[in-house]
Amino acid sequence: MDSSISAGCVGIAATLWWTLLLILIIVPAVFGVSIGIRSFYMRTLLQIFKWATLRIKIEEKEKNEKIYKPYSNGIIVKEAPVSLQQEMRELRSSASSEFEMADILYFCRSGAESIVDDEVTKCFSAQELESWNLLTRTNHNFRHISLRLTVLWALGVLFRYAVMLPLRVALAITGIILLIVLTPLVAFLPEALCSRLNGKVHFMCYRIFVRALTAIITYHNKENKPKNGGICVANHTTPIDIIILANDGCYSLVGQVHGGLMGILQRAIVRASPHIWFERSEAKDRHLVAKRLGDHVADQSKLPILIFPEGTCVNNTSVMMFKKGSFEVGCTVYPVAIKYDPRFGDAFWNSSKYGIVNYLLRMMSSWAIVCSVWYLPPMNREEEENAVQFANRVKSAIAAQGGLVDLVWDGGLKRAKVKDDFKKEQQKLYSKVLVGDKQAHEG
Repeated sequence: MDSSISAGCVGIAATLWWTLLLILIIVPAVFGVSIGIRSFYMRTLLQIFKWATLRIKIEEKEKNEKIYKPYSNGIIVKEAPVSLQQEMRELRSSASSEFEMADILYFCRSGAESIVDDEVTKCFSAQELESWNLLTRTNHNFRHISLRLTVLWALGVLFRYAVMLPLRVALAITGIILLIVLTPLVAFLPEALCSRLNGKVHFMCYRIFVRALTAIITYHNKENKPKNGGICVANHTTPIDIIILANDGCYSLVGQVHGGLMGILQRAIVRASPHIWFERSEAKDRHLVAKRLGDHVADQSKLPILIFPEGTCVNNTSVMMFKKGSFEVGCTVYPVAIKYDPRFGDAFWNSSKYGIVNYLLRMMSSWAIVCSVWYLPPMNREEEENAVQFANRVKSAIAAQGGLVDLVWDGGLKRAKVKDDFKKEQQKLYSKVLVGDKQAHEG
């Protein structure tokens, strides 16, 4: 008797939970409306963070010690960059063009600065915060400062893992099932109806995914949104960049063929809309990739292509070198800048440290994903501009709009060694100091 009553209570609770989920989240997502729950949630979190930061300062005064080290963007403050030759002249005791022992000091200092203040390595590590956000993903043990902060942190852990995480996982599974089931069904409809319904299905599913991340997104300058026959390029912080952008517009995606769950999703969505999937061997053929991109953008009926030219995820502070392939196609490029607010959760995916499932669980156990998206004016390649120069111009525009550092380094350095060409370039510069520009060129 008691077991049947318990089972009945569990059934009623489950039914009530799913009903609230359907009414408050899924139905508004389907129709693209918001009832303001996420905005209220974000404002409440900011007030809690503000209180926690105030408590840290009070504890600092009471204990008369510095508990928190303020966030700093850099370790070494450098003056305006100068050439290798000029720095050598300042270190040398004479103006001779022969080797001097003082030359070693320059390379020792440069090496030490590179180790301490490495621009590339800093782009692939979590961003430190100016204030604590009640997450343990920080270098400081704030939760042990006082009893009040410990209790608040524990309540936050309970809320995030016992309430928010199951809710978010349920929403994500719902969105995946709808995407896998509905997109193949839409593909069987007549072409005109298929194109119209496909957009609605994708919007519905991606809006559910956004709710699954408790993502709060602000879109700016929507008049510059990408149009058919063009390529949309954006800085890349996380795989969910696709969800963030697809929540506001439909795109054709470019990527390698995957297995597992990713492969199931790829095969489902490609049936209803044109996407470009490459085998690993094909992706290495730059000319084949360029041809398929060119054929796609030449058809004005096809959706704009979404590409992340960095080729890897960077930690939301910088923009690294854009690969030139997508800028050789000869079509209009629509730049987009994406900037995440790290106070609510670190969106950066360090693929060397976390697998995709582990990463998504970290995202779903964060407070929220808050970001801003800027659609920049469309850009075209100028007559005397090559693909590399065009890529750099687009990258600089994205960095300036998103408040990101514009770096020249290749994101491939995340896993690969420095190319020999970079080493040889520094050797040539030093040889010019020793033997002169003319002789160095002849050598």
